[in-house]
Amino acid sequence: MELKIQSVSKKYKDLIAVNAFDCTLTPGIYGLLGPNGAGKTTLMRIICALTRPTEGKIFYGNMEIGNLGAEYRKVLGFMPQNFGYYPHFKTERYLEYIASIKGLNPNFAKGKINSLLELVGLTEKRKSKVGHLSGGMRQRLGIAQALLNDPDVLILDEPTAGLDPEERVKFRNLISTVSQNKITILSTHIVTDVAYIASDILLMKKGRLTFRGSVDNLTNVVQGKVWTTTVKSGEVDDITAKCIVSNVHNTAIGTELRIISQSKPTSNAIQVEPTLEDAYLFYTGEKGIQGGAE
Repeated sequence: MELKIQSVSKKYKDLIAVNAFDCTLTPGIYGLLGPNGAGKTTLMRIICALTRPTEGKIFYGNMEIGNLGAEYRKVLGFMPQNFGYYPHFKTERYLEYIASIKGLNPNFAKGKINSLLELVGLTEKRKSKVGHLSGGMRQRLGIAQALLNDPDVLILDEPTAGLDPEERVKFRNLISTVSQNKITILSTHIVTDVAYIASDILLMKKGRLTFRGSVDNLTNVVQGKVWTTTVKSGEVDDITAKCIVSNVHNTAIGTELRIISQSKPTSNAIQVEPTLEDAYLFYTGEKGIQGGAE
């Protein structure tokens, strides 16, 4: 089983959303990383056959997905960033409705719904209206609907957006559990969501695939380029304008900065071990990033 994305591009007038994206995927969890506007959602919609590429083709096995039609949809599970749900539907009824849209046998669907509700921790909420579920519960419902047909290809677009840290950890563990023997693509701009579960990182920038490899492969690129330093508060703006700064922390003795730089950024800077977030910022080239690490 493999999914081959062959020189795929998508253009909207003067905008190139996806630019000659080319890779072959086999079973495993792939973390699709990139800043907002990198083309991640467009690429995933193309993979799900919801959007046709301007150029290039996607093959599942030896067949182009456009020619597979319904056969491809049978092996595909998709959780969009904002999946549609009916707030007045009860949780169980919503899954029954999605199962009917997917053309699943009612007897098979009933058993599958029961097992999925247990898997995602919503058995006790089966009679609750979807609109009354918490954000984390609705996200878990979203992955349940994507798994109804036991897909071989699972596409998850920003599945942890808006969740608190505890819910995100639960969701990561859930994804790791359900993704065995599947080609799973997890698109996110939250780097820590894929650091622990992805077998490979796919890094997008301006529609292009700029890196593919393991977390270790990616972090090794910035080995020797990550520093911490403490500076006076008046120096912070100047440094963040010039350097890639992944963390800013105010202390009693000054402002501690975590900096990605080819050379030692200040005389008192200390070299530290890189993280996936450091490598991500290095590849995307974003400057002036401020915020605490999780």
